[in-house]
This record gives sequence, structure tokens and C-alpha cells, in this order.
Amino acid sequence: MSLTAERKTYLDGLCGKFRRDVIDTLYAAQTGHPGGSLSVCEILTALYFEKARVDPSNPQKPDRDRIVLCKGHAAPMLYRVLAEKGFFPVEEMKTLRQLNTRLQGHPSIKHTPGVDLSTGPLGTGLSAALGMALGLRLSNTNAKVYAILGDGDVNEGTVWEACMSAVKFKANNLIAIYDWNKVQLDGKSADIMPQGDMAAKFSAFGWRCIPCDGHNVEALCEAIDKANAYPDDRPVIVLADTVKGKGVSFMEGQNAWHGKAIGESDHKRAVAELGGK
Repeated sequence: MSLTAERKTYLDGLCGKFRRDVIDTLYAAQTGHPGGSLSVCEILTALYFEKARVDPSNPQKPDRDRIVLCKGHAAPMLYRVLAEKGFFPVEEMKTLRQLNTRLQGHPSIKHTPGVDLSTGPLGTGLSAALGMALGLRLSNTNAKVYAILGDGDVNEGTVWEACMSAVKFKANNLIAIYDWNKVQLDGKSADIMPQGDMAAKFSAFGWRCIPCDGHNVEALCEAIDKANAYPDDRPVIVLADTVKGKGVSFMEGQNAWHGKAIGESDHKRAVAELGGK
């Protein structure tokens, strides 16, 4: 179902606020990952505020949908979305990466309400998400598992093992969303590990593929609806075309901003470009 104009405006407004707040948080902390956090913003917003069944008042609800941030370094944006959703106070963002915080550098299921899997080592998230999906099926629940992949993820062989297994075990309650910004820690994916035709690759493994604009909340919601509507038993991946560092001109497409601390002048410029003060 398409978003109303009012709802789309609201979600777009959230994304703008999340980007500004994450930049402020990372500047204050002088540590963290701005590039991948900015690229995944609309994906997380579409899931938590529109499509995934989650309940901040009961984070461990058995029949909830699970969301796995396989690219765990984008935790700052995940935390900001979780806070806005009500899993913990927004003020807690000030403790990011500080001693004894619940908001560690990568998501921790042991510490942070709303986190369904501890992630960080790239390549492991999709396999765990598949295990969750199969376990939920054994529990006779219609819950879905959403796994958000990154470019470094798909360099790892375990991802492709999980792809084969998901098809073999008919994991039709598993939906991957690829935050496909085409840049990773050390450079552009085309230079580090050329990806080729990703739609053809996933299709060859037996997955259904849905391409979309990863910075258009409405397009993401429609893609997720389409993924959930397929009647067969195949897993689905949404290939979300995104830009690393989206919204900040000097960060966009630049691997240097994968995990670089934000200086004072860069902070002022970024906030201004994002419509802040």
C-alpha cells in the first residue's frame, strides 16, 4: 500500500532529523562510523516506523519481526532509530561508545533493547538471520526476519553459503535488504572486490530480487510489501541503491568517511548541509 503524502513527509522528516542527530553524536564522541550510518537511514526508518512489527514496550515479544543489522558498524543510526521508536531515551545517545554504555560501537543483544543480534564481524549476519527465520518457522509464527547487508558483507563467503542454504530450506520468511552504497572501508567495491551484476548473482542463487531507490522511503516500503506478497517459498533480497555518506556532500561516496572522526569545521559544514544550525 502506498504511503499517503502526509506519512511520507513525516518519514522524510524523521530521516532528516536522524542524520543531523547522528552527525552531532559522532562529533561529540569523536569516534564511530558516519558514512554507512547515513546510507542506511531510510532503510531503518522504513522498517521500524512503517513495515516491521516491533513493540518497544515488549522488546522480546515472541512473535515480533526480527531486524538484523549485518553491517554492525552502522550502529549509530540503528541506535538513533531505536531511541526515536521508544526502546530507550533519546538522551542516551550521548553515551555512544563511552565506558559502561548500552550503546557500544557495534550492536549488542546483551545490552541494548531492540537489538536482535550482536553484529560486527562482516559476513556472519545473514547466516544468523537465516537460523532465526528457520527457528521462527518451527515455532509456527508468521514473523519475518529482515537482514540488512553491506558491501563488505557480500565479499564474505559465508554470505553466499547462507544464500544457498536459504533457498534449500525454503526460507520465505527471510528478507534481506542490501544497503548497496558500493563503497567499503578501504575503497570503492569496484576496486576492492568487483561485484558485477548483483541482481544476476542473487537470482542465480535462487533468490527473488527487487531493486529500488534506497533513499526513497516510499519506494522501500513498496519493495518490502512486494517481498512479503510473493506466494512461493523463496527468500527475497531488496537491492537498495544508496550513497555512502548520503546528505553530506564531502562524505558522499568517500571511503575515508567510513570510520573517520568528525572535526569542528566538518561538523559545522555537515550540519548546515543537513538543514541544522
